[in-house]
Amino acid sequence: MGFLAPWFLGGLALLGLPLYLHLLRHHTQTPKPVSSLMFFERGTQSSTRHRRLRHILLFVLRLLVILVLILLFANPFIRRSSASSSNRLLLIAVDNSFSMRAGTRLQDAKNQALSVLAARHTGQRAQVLTLGGEMQLLTQPIEDSEALRAAVSNIQPTDGHSTFGELGRGIRAMAETVHTPVELHLFSDMQSSNMPGNFAEMVLPGNVTLVLHPVAKAVPNWTVESVDAPAQIADPKHARVLAVISGHQTPAATRTVSLVVNGKVTATKQLNVPADGRATIAFDGLDVPYGDSRCQVKIDAADGFAADDAANFAVRRADPERVLFVHPSFDSRSPLYFGAALAAAAQASFVLQPIDVERSSDADSTHYAFVVLSDVPQLPSLLENSLLHAVQNGSSVLIALGSSQARGRRIPLFGGNVTDVRAYNRQPEGFSTVGQMDAAYPALKDANNWADTRFLFASVVDPGNARVVARLADGTPLLLDKQIGQGHILLFTSGFDNLTNDLPLHPSFVPFVDQAARSLSGSAQLSGARLVDSFVQLRNPSTDTSQAKAQNAAIDIIGPDGRHPLSLAEESTAQVLRLSQAGFYQIHFPTGRDALIAVNPDRRESALDLIPDETLKLWSAGNESATPNAVNAAAQQQQIQTQTTNQSLWWWFMLLLLIAALAEALVASRYLGTQREEI
Repeated sequence: MGFLAPWFLGGLALLGLPLYLHLLRHHTQTPKPVSSLMFFERGTQSSTRHRRLRHILLFVLRLLVILVLILLFANPFIRRSSASSSNRLLLIAVDNSFSMRAGTRLQDAKNQALSVLAARHTGQRAQVLTLGGEMQLLTQPIEDSEALRAAVSNIQPTDGHSTFGELGRGIRAMAETVHTPVELHLFSDMQSSNMPGNFAEMVLPGNVTLVLHPVAKAVPNWTVESVDAPAQIADPKHARVLAVISGHQTPAATRTVSLVVNGKVTATKQLNVPADGRATIAFDGLDVPYGDSRCQVKIDAADGFAADDAANFAVRRADPERVLFVHPSFDSRSPLYFGAALAAAAQASFVLQPIDVERSSDADSTHYAFVVLSDVPQLPSLLENSLLHAVQNGSSVLIALGSSQARGRRIPLFGGNVTDVRAYNRQPEGFSTVGQMDAAYPALKDANNWADTRFLFASVVDPGNARVVARLADGTPLLLDKQIGQGHILLFTSGFDNLTNDLPLHPSFVPFVDQAARSLSGSAQLSGARLVDSFVQLRNPSTDTSQAKAQNAAIDIIGPDGRHPLSLAEESTAQVLRLSQAGFYQIHFPTGRDALIAVNPDRRESALDLIPDETLKLWSAGNESATPNAVNAAAQQQQIQTQTTNQSLWWWFMLLLLIAALAEALVASRYLGTQREEI
């Protein structure tokens, strides 16, 4: 026990006041007249009677009132063990990200977590969570030791990338509902890649005490950092696979690199990797059969982290797909430039089929990968209805307005009208340039902002609900993407000839056509390689009830483990699929189209260097004892249990003062209500 304001104890001197009132006060009597003093004899009167305590109960109550009042101002407290309180929540956070597969890291983390649970105070609530691709709560705050130990023992490694920023956000969200003290124990390899871009994302609430448990040391590691391979090929001889092999804290070494197709090694090469550096290797030719193939680039195992020694990629071999190019008979430049760019692509897998708009009525759009409408102000009704139905069911169309689109004319398929035209060649500058471009849009990744491209003519279109991905310098929309049903329409408000602009004469036109073709055909969205915890769009959201009902046909999905990651109900309604495992996902659409998607862990998990100790101490509020090892984890927990907090007794003394004051008033009223004369 102690006092927060001990100087108020000097008021104990006031305890003498009741003593004075009851014992030392002067004895007085009322004088009485006497006729003569001759008969009185001198004598000594004893003062014992006057020094005797009177009204003992009242005296004690008054002493108690003054004593309690003095102690109340001194603010007494008692020391209680902070960890022994049942209000303190124990959080066990185990990192089960991809890097925890290295060596025995995950098992070491689980063993340390079990040791902390074993040292838990009796009656203390605890909760278990994991930190992989996302923070997952495995239990509720409970006291059941068996359930807590089972939750920790059953933790399995994942392929996700962990970040302490996600942990910080999750704990801050929990603190909004948990107002008691929280003791967070984090068991992780403390990888540098776990650090978020902003340290503020890791900041924990004030009621959270962080205890760090590192379970690993920095070790050298070689990995297949990336693979650049075509997602679709027509001629295997012209296909090329580029792989980057990197080392983290590694010496210079020679690694054996193999190309694996459907489980069979098709090529092997030696590669010199510099110390703590990277090197690129190329495999010319990709001998794969028709259809989808599961491929890998592997290196020989030379470290304790074999899980990242291979990178997956999927390749589809098929005959070149046809692209229908509808144009007016007088326009011969647009199909020439567009066809040349399509054929010049590095992995050409499309063949352009031009057709005059006058002869396009009988064209069946379902036989083509996608359709291009170039400088076509009006389509035959039969073709327009066919294209609109195909777009609603998932096809895509590229429209270039060209120079024939007059003001006020309706745009086929896209809807809306041309509100104005911009003839920049008639203005003093003579041309316009690109003012704004969304480089994240698939067709514009390698566009280089179309630098130095001059636009002489463009139509002005009201975007409506379409996405504007490029604008000219005066704000005129240049490239728009509009979703219709399950498909898309990409609208280019200029033309593909060299009369409305000089884009076809620039090198950036070839990657634009190539990437736009892959995006419009769907091969870019449902092929190639992805990262764990990325998403694949299965359906487009539709506000049309009839279209939404037509979309509810089940999509069959098989994960890398051979199981269905979605339930039957989810396969009929899910719009996106989260790729939570490394390996290959096989997707079968109700339209008969199949997709094979390769998934790889985030290679940031392969960099096994650790966060500096100074940063860890800063995160744990400078507590040097907040980073125990596996040996003294239980002792550290026991030490935490002995830490104490001060609990004020102010309210209890206030209640005692009220009771004593009421009792003193009642007793005083009883004894002093009537003055009795003493004899």
